Amino acid sequence: MTTQASAARIGFIGLGAMGEPMAMQVAKGGHPVMLFDADRARTDRIARDSAGIAAGTPADIGPWADIVVTMLPDSKIVEKVLFGDDGLAASLRAGSLVIEMSSGVPDATRALAVRLGEAGLAMIDAPVSGGVTRARSGDLAIMVGGDPAMVERARPVLELMGSSLVHVGGIGSAHAMKALNNLVSAGGFLIGIEALLIGSRYGLSPEIMVDVLNASTGMNNSTQKKFKQFVLSRKFDAGFGLDLMVKDLGIALGVATATDTTTPFSSLCHELWSAAQKTLGRGLDHTEVARFSEMIAGTELK
Repeated sequence: MTTQASAARIGFIGLGAMGEPMAMQVAKGGHPVMLFDADRARTDRIARDSAGIAAGTPADIGPWADIVVTMLPDSKIVEKVLFGDDGLAASLRAGSLVIEMSSGVPDATRALAVRLGEAGLAMIDAPVSGGVTRARSGDLAIMVGGDPAMVERARPVLELMGSSLVHVGGIGSAHAMKALNNLVSAGGFLIGIEALLIGSRYGLSPEIMVDVLNASTGMNNSTQKKFKQFVLSRKFDAGFGLDLMVKDLGIALGVATATDTTTPFSSLCHELWSAAQKTLGRGLDHTEVARFSEMIAGTELK
């Protein structure tokens, strides 16, 4: 654990389902924290729980913090927090570091880093994978992009939130990697659900099918950690939104377009998740995409 005497002061902006446990891990690690979320009541509660300071605006954090973490829904909101009214960037002290941990658009992240650099500020991108459960235990997988010296500066803070840190390249590269990871995850989820639907109509038990998949080559993260827990249980509360998955798949397809990569399967995957979002509605957990597959197949997994 970091001692209070040597600990960097950490600002944390964005205290949603993932941001809250991540901020708590930083506080438990011995860092003084100043917190901000658009929901003031949420900010106040988490500040009390973490023995931190509640900020009234992002700009309040700038003069106080050595490092600021942003964990927000998308790049547009990150830009607003940094450069909008009461934005963070204008109040940050020269030499401060921003760790952008949202699932952002790589080109937008690079553009924000350039703007911060012109003001003598540094940014790295460090999106995460692992969900709420691993955020609560400080066991996230973290992809990091940016200048190696800044990555090393951030490492002690990142290690409080994650057990796997991989420096994947320059600024923006981690956001590309996160989107591509979610593309693979989304594809594995859909094909797994379709296999369960086929087997169910044939007369196989979905629960037994999941057991067989997890002992065989069909195993993936969804078969291990989502199908029984959130689909067959009908709980649909894994903690990651359907809207965010669709957004991340769009980012992955944007990277494909920028690199002139032909992606028929990825495009179909994005199309199916987008159709599920339009059909089922917004604000749902991503595991509810299984209900869309059930609708198409005319079968409910039980």
